[in-house]
Amino acid sequence: MPTAEQAVRDDEANVVFRGLENARGLILAVSGGPDSTALLVLAARWAKRLKRAPKLIAITVDHGLRAEAAREAVAVKRLAKKLGVAHRILHWRGRKPKSGLQEAARIARYRLLADTAARAGYVHILTAHTLDDQAETILFRLARGSGLVGLAGMAHASPLPIGGRTSLFLVRPLLHLPKARLVATLQAERIGFSEDPSNHDPRFTRARLRGLMPELAREGLDARGLSRLAARVRRAEAAIEFAVRAARAALAPGPWPERGPITFATARFADLPAEVALRLLGRAVAHTGDEGPVELGKLEVLYDALRLTHSRLRRTLAGAQITLDKDWLTVERAPARRNRTRAARQDRKRRRKTRLKGRFTN
Repeated sequence: MPTAEQAVRDDEANVVFRGLENARGLILAVSGGPDSTALLVLAARWAKRLKRAPKLIAITVDHGLRAEAAREAVAVKRLAKKLGVAHRILHWRGRKPKSGLQEAARIARYRLLADTAARAGYVHILTAHTLDDQAETILFRLARGSGLVGLAGMAHASPLPIGGRTSLFLVRPLLHLPKARLVATLQAERIGFSEDPSNHDPRFTRARLRGLMPELAREGLDARGLSRLAARVRRAEAAIEFAVRAARAALAPGPWPERGPITFATARFADLPAEVALRLLGRAVAHTGDEGPVELGKLEVLYDALRLTHSRLRRTLAGAQITLDKDWLTVERAPARRNRTRAARQDRKRRRKTRLKGRFTN
């Protein structure tokens, strides 16, 4: 078994990119850091070994947040040219938020990558997430009180629904490899890379968690252990999803009306395992409501209220109205809120005054 300090071999790289041989082309997200630089190097070497390889396009996004970013992008461009890989530099334009900067930058980066993939007619975007990133993600979500879906960590491949596009896939081929092996790969070929100082900035949660990893590893909670936990959670997640689909087919089969009502027999819903009932209820609320995804904590509060009540109950959540009686649990679109109706009337009145004023002044 390779040690953490060994470079990634060609036969390992073949496994890393297995299943992508017949793709028309691949978008590589390359920032210039060690992980993404190794992705570029490994992908280029792999493609050269194929008789008919997908076209590779490396993309570096300059977020406009650091003066060094432009120079780092040019360095990636030079390396890509040396490796025979097409390269483009994209820019995140516009004002930057004062809070949630890293999340906003991530969304902007994926949108730019998705736009490039769509224009080229490609469906795969490759990122350089590693085993270490997986561990940090699990710790981050654990600290945020995530449910099982979050604790399953990042998947090797997942849809990327950016800008309404659902045909794009985000692929993380290096997810099982530790960062140290990628650094060793670059060192073996004497290829330089950049370091983003924000990765060690204690103002950011991920940087603080990254600093805890060595101490956790000494206690036995290393990146491989956390990744193993995620794999086991994904296995349990698949079983739960199977049960949720079966429960839906049994309690409320057929297409659900957009605004509802969706009805479940009260007694049969009460007999479902808690996690299955919680998810089924959450999907009914998300389907009929008009306020977007349902927060897990609020959904749990609603479910507990339904489970503990012994009389008729009516609640609203995420734009849906949930009514429970002795026979039926009903989920449907909630009536418009009174203050919304009043605001709409006031807005119409303002527009009417503006039109009348225009008639008399023109």
